[in-house]
Amino acid sequence: MIIFIGFQLFVTSVFSQDFNNSGIIPKPSKETKRQGSFIITPATKFYIPETQHVSAVFLEQYLKDLGGFKLSKGKKVSSNGINFLIDSTLKIKSEGYLLSVSNKKIDIKAKDKQGLFYGLQSLIQLIKKNGKNLSVQAYEIEDEPRFAYRGMHLDVARHLFSIAAIKKWLNVLAFYKINNFHWHLTDDQGWRIEIKKYPLLQTKSAYRKETLIGHKRSNPHTFDGKRYGGYYTQEEIKEVVQYASELNITTIPEIEMPGHARAVLAAYPNLGCIGGPYETATFWGVFDDVFCAGNEETFRFLEGVLDEVVTLFPSKYIHIGGDECPKTRWHDCPKCQKRIKDEKLKDEHELQSYFIARMEKYLHTKGKKIIGWDEILEGGLAPDATVMSWRGLEGGIAAAKLKHDVIMTPEKFVYLDYYQSLNKSEQTAAGGYLPLRRVYEYEPMPRELSLQEQTYIKGVQANVWTEYMSDVKKAEYMIFPRILALAEMAWSTPERKNYNEFLQRVNSSLRFLKGINYSTSFYEITGKPVGGGIILETDMPDSEIRYTTDGSMPSKSANKYTSAIKITKSVILKASLFKGGNKVGKLYEQAIVRNLATGKSISLKNLGTGNYNVDQQVLANGIKGSPLYNNGEWLGLSGTDFEAVVDLEKIASIKEIGINILNYQWQKMHLPKELIVEVSTDGVNYKQISQQTKFSLEGINPVLLKFNPTGARFVKIKATNIGTIPSGFYGSGTKALLLVDEIIIN
Repeated sequence: MIIFIGFQLFVTSVFSQDFNNSGIIPKPSKETKRQGSFIITPATKFYIPETQHVSAVFLEQYLKDLGGFKLSKGKKVSSNGINFLIDSTLKIKSEGYLLSVSNKKIDIKAKDKQGLFYGLQSLIQLIKKNGKNLSVQAYEIEDEPRFAYRGMHLDVARHLFSIAAIKKWLNVLAFYKINNFHWHLTDDQGWRIEIKKYPLLQTKSAYRKETLIGHKRSNPHTFDGKRYGGYYTQEEIKEVVQYASELNITTIPEIEMPGHARAVLAAYPNLGCIGGPYETATFWGVFDDVFCAGNEETFRFLEGVLDEVVTLFPSKYIHIGGDECPKTRWHDCPKCQKRIKDEKLKDEHELQSYFIARMEKYLHTKGKKIIGWDEILEGGLAPDATVMSWRGLEGGIAAAKLKHDVIMTPEKFVYLDYYQSLNKSEQTAAGGYLPLRRVYEYEPMPRELSLQEQTYIKGVQANVWTEYMSDVKKAEYMIFPRILALAEMAWSTPERKNYNEFLQRVNSSLRFLKGINYSTSFYEITGKPVGGGIILETDMPDSEIRYTTDGSMPSKSANKYTSAIKITKSVILKASLFKGGNKVGKLYEQAIVRNLATGKSISLKNLGTGNYNVDQQVLANGIKGSPLYNNGEWLGLSGTDFEAVVDLEKIASIKEIGINILNYQWQKMHLPKELIVEVSTDGVNYKQISQQTKFSLEGINPVLLKFNPTGARFVKIKATNIGTIPSGFYGSGTKALLLVDEIIIN
């Protein structure tokens, strides 16, 4: 008998009272509402093939908790019954289903067991309690997934979670038709899987002496002084894999290589290039100490690990990482350099390709295929590798053009460790800004690909990195409900998607997340600069926004927001939500700085790139870029220089010019070599009035240059990108980012 951990509480709490009928998440391919409804009573029978035991258990558990009764099984019924039928001739995709609800019976048909299971999940979302009985609105639904791969990744190396918590989350993933669980089991900060051949992985690599307190961008770092760690036994691994399998979820393990190896090297220092000493990492980041690619012992060790891993995971895939592997040690290592020479490799990038291809070849002997992060493209892609494109869209596009399978997982759109709120009270997160709307509106299929190339895009995945998720409640706050947006994005076709309509279904579907510490940040007030003002928005139904511009706290008698607020001077805008006359939610607060540059035309020599390809007018919209660098306020340039010209429209007397520069070296964001300010009256002849070459702050560097008043119409600001990130820094050898925002002219 399968016991679904946490599931009974999940269902009981959901249906402890009556609720209006709600739409299904993810949205079905086709659905037609009919007249009438089907009533489920203790006299209702159900038919389900004996081979579909899991769906039978689910149905029985649902109905027991919803109605307090258990249905009896019968043969295929024509009235007052629920039929589950498998028909391999159905013209629908694998995992698809047909759901027909009339006032006489319910039929769920599918061509495979997964389809029956997902049809059942949709049925549950249609049920509502009606006195002592249960009713289901009459519907005709034909549904099938857009993508075969719909996944969620969970990092347990940074912080561990109990088997019970993982099973609880798997229940919800299955309910919303997510079918892959990517289990990130090893990293610099801890090794989390028992490998019997190498006992030091359990006694040493699984533990770190202490853990960073606060954000990794803080300088200096502070620590809690407490030993932290643990691992999952092989029996526990099997338990999770089996449990997920019963829910039609495939568990894919990730064993990191050749980078992110500090925890392993702490126990087996001979596998590194310098021989140690090493220790399991106590803070977050990327480290130079990686597996030695010139050492045969490295490959024997990893093969020994994988020999045990492949017996625990039936998945055809093994994820081997391949990301964020600095080449510093390899460059200086005699063994690695000998390997490069012996294998006739061009450089350290091709050495990484050699490493990945060799591990792929070994896993092929075990009947497995590899998945790797998009860095495995560097130096040449292994012959049969599947690529997870995380740094942006480019890796996925490149891999698809090379005819390799791709899972799209770009950090800007699906990294659930990013902030989901801009509110000052928001809990610490990794960085960047990813609200529910942005997850939902992401389109995984790159337009740059031809129709044939698009066939290599196999799916999409949300990633849960846990540096700042030290417990279950925080992890749930970050995962839910954003994972619902991922579920719909992965299952439903683009033309079926509509964020406002989805939000209505989310509001109703939150009842299915009882017992989950989900976030309601998507209800919060957000602001969007437009013209000479700002638009305020909220997704909270039946609420109103009240605001002030004098810095005072908004009361229910404050200005009622009805349209864009015109801003004519520098203000502190504060706004609150009111529902039924009562203040609800968090305070919205935004400083808006008006100056001579605000709203003026800006021209750029080089446009923004990557995640920072934004309208240049953000440089003068009155809102300064925040530490959450993906909030759309920062203009970023990758490897190129910043040069902007502000047209003040007429000659004015100016005495100060300012701009902010973001310095997060752990995110490849570096200060410029030089900052130069020039002014002109005609836009042709410029004179230099300031030059700066020294900057010091980690984080936001505010630059405010003051000088004797001078007449100018045009202001040119130039910042020289350092170009290539130097050795010793994260991302060394790649292009540096230069981030700037908010030009101030007075």
